[in-house]
Amino acid sequence: MVKLNTRNIKRENETAVGYLNNLDEGQTENMENGYSEVKVEGLNFFYGSKQALFNVDIMVEEKGVAALIGPSGCGKSTFLRVLNRMNDLIPGTRLEGRVTVHGEDIYDPATDVVKLRKKVGMVFQQPNPFPKSIFDNIAYGPRIDGQKNKAVLSEIVEESLKGAALWDEVKDRLHEPALALSGGQQQRLCIARALAVQPRILLMDEPTSAIDPIATQRIEDLIRDLCTDYTIIIVTHNMQQAARISDNTGFFLQGEMVEWGKTSQLFTKPEDQRTEDYITGRFG
Repeated sequence: MVKLNTRNIKRENETAVGYLNNLDEGQTENMENGYSEVKVEGLNFFYGSKQALFNVDIMVEEKGVAALIGPSGCGKSTFLRVLNRMNDLIPGTRLEGRVTVHGEDIYDPATDVVKLRKKVGMVFQQPNPFPKSIFDNIAYGPRIDGQKNKAVLSEIVEESLKGAALWDEVKDRLHEPALALSGGQQQRLCIARALAVQPRILLMDEPTSAIDPIATQRIEDLIRDLCTDYTIIIVTHNMQQAARISDNTGFFLQGEMVEWGKTSQLFTKPEDQRTEDYITGRFG
């Protein structure tokens, strides 16, 4: 459910390792006792004859933040799109293996893909508000879902914008064009739009790469706030960002999930030499 309250977290500008040394114990252990929200087994993914993912196995527990890192073209975004079947829109793609979300096989022929994408929302790299008002952007999903009651829609819009830490900035101009918002505000609007249909999981594909540092911090603070109610999986090229906001991190290289584990361990004591080489800047 969308939360009414958000908190504004202040952080010092620390290095990844420095930040990890001071992580709150509740954050690092948040997912230890959680439920397996996403489970991927033996995943191979192909664009035509070209294989993009190789034998990926991963379990993401309920609530908290999972970060996916790795060099460009390593398969991070492809993997993310597997989780809500966005790759289905690309002709010639195929998948081997099993992907379950909250215990349901999402590639079962009986799966309702529309309902799946309601359950597994997505926020893209570039903010993509519709050419509509702020209100109509947020109300779009509920309206498609059949909600017509104006009072209910107004409540959903307010709660979603509050959940995305945007309400106070736009509450007096809900019927103005969403495209008039700043880049950071547009990205939070897109998060609010995803929250409006009450997903269980939020997928974020480099959500801060196209916005300024101040807006980036607001998005990061928002992610840490939202993860108490949602499972968030984020792709990022910024390793310090992964260290700041995630509970678990996975390192992709050439379509392979090289290493997956607690963020605090992966960034300080990685098990695979390739992971250490990447996070210390030897390549990538």
